[in-house]
Amino acid sequence: MKNFASELLRLSQLEQPSLPVSYPRTPGYRPVQENNPYNAWYWRCDIKGADMGKLAGKTFAIKDNIAVAGVPMMDGSKILEGYTPEFDATVVTRILDAGGRIVGKANCEHLCLSGWSFTCDAGPVRNPLDETRTTGGSSSGSGALVASGEVDMALGGDQGGSIRVPASWCGIVGLKPTFGLVPYTGAVSNETTLDHLGPMTKTVADCALLLEVLAGYDQGRDPRQYARTVVPEYSKLIDAGISGKKIGVLKEGFDVCTEPDVVEIVRREVDRLKEAGAEVEEVSLPIHLDGPIIWTPVRMQGAYKCLIRGNGNGQFWKGYYPVSMQEAISRGLYTRPHDIARHVKRFCLTAEYLNRHYQNRFYAIGQNMTMALTKSYDQVLEHYDVLVMPTLPHKAPKLPKADDGKIKQMHFSMKPEKSIAANTVPFNSTGHPALSINAGFSEGLPVGMQIVGRHFDETTVLQVARSYEKIRDMTK
Repeated sequence: MKNFASELLRLSQLEQPSLPVSYPRTPGYRPVQENNPYNAWYWRCDIKGADMGKLAGKTFAIKDNIAVAGVPMMDGSKILEGYTPEFDATVVTRILDAGGRIVGKANCEHLCLSGWSFTCDAGPVRNPLDETRTTGGSSSGSGALVASGEVDMALGGDQGGSIRVPASWCGIVGLKPTFGLVPYTGAVSNETTLDHLGPMTKTVADCALLLEVLAGYDQGRDPRQYARTVVPEYSKLIDAGISGKKIGVLKEGFDVCTEPDVVEIVRREVDRLKEAGAEVEEVSLPIHLDGPIIWTPVRMQGAYKCLIRGNGNGQFWKGYYPVSMQEAISRGLYTRPHDIARHVKRFCLTAEYLNRHYQNRFYAIGQNMTMALTKSYDQVLEHYDVLVMPTLPHKAPKLPKADDGKIKQMHFSMKPEKSIAANTVPFNSTGHPALSINAGFSEGLPVGMQIVGRHFDETTVLQVARSYEKIRDMTK
């Protein structure tokens, strides 16, 4: 045992590989309420990247589950409050290297475990289009800041729809890329097989440009990635048109909708793609309806072991582990358990019950069924270039009132999988690229249309989105 202890001591003295920090910055400041529209900012800073590059002149907000060196990080929770990372996430470095300017960290939901926008410990994030309503989450601040014009672009994270939900309810473009296309290095992991980072922007052109910068292999630091990933120049390909492309309108994606106006708007708008020369026809895939129940145990038991028990890193994968971040999460969970949000405590209790009484049975079945779900989409996508459906089943609901009480708010916060994520979570499981674009408004509220493509075929997804954007904007 003495020899083992000395070996651990020696291990801790070795110089570890680190993520680069290439641009000067100051810590910045926490904005006061009057300078924080929609409560979307967690922290303000000003980090200027390279003088030239594809993103020169563009301003950025970074979701607060992604590390920016020297800038405090909270991940929406007091558990991590007070932590300041000493490294830049790979996506942050790529933005700065391309000339982007980072002007702050965007609020996100408590440990990114909610699809709404009122669980952040810094307070609820309000929708710029109607401040009584949710932006959706967990990339809530990112959605609000892009929609309000506070920044040109933002980074979001997506384990069950957390880019596409706020994109839909804020009326912007949000892309969950193919699993592994964009490196996750330096972000708090929720569940390794579900984690995605991606762009949130006003336009399809900006989305394509940002993806072009973010995508690509990260020198083996991220186990989600493939070494031979090819990254096209998406921004130069999006205007190629979609004449002759086949678009499948997924029947089950409309069946889950709970508001008829959502169905009406998306069906009307997808038909307009015929104007761009596309073939549009309905397709049925019944297993799509089982997507949420396939995803749920993987997310619940997986996130519990990776995010909670694994301190935001998990184990059993090769790559870069941000040690200071996992130590900060571990310290927060140990010393401040009372600050864990009620809905997350319930989440943990349910996951622990499943672990004790059923081991990883349902996690394993969920992962096995993910293979079947993936194969089903792949088979349909052999006949269609993309699938289209509503991003979400209904429009943005009202935020809970301050006097609703904690229990009522907790029950409200536990609803996402059942009430909003039926069309988003399946593609976190399967890893297919999925983009939300605004398809119109009803009662003054935006309705999103989701475009899903083949693995690593973001080009076609973006081409369809861009063709639709042109048609939509011509009638404004």
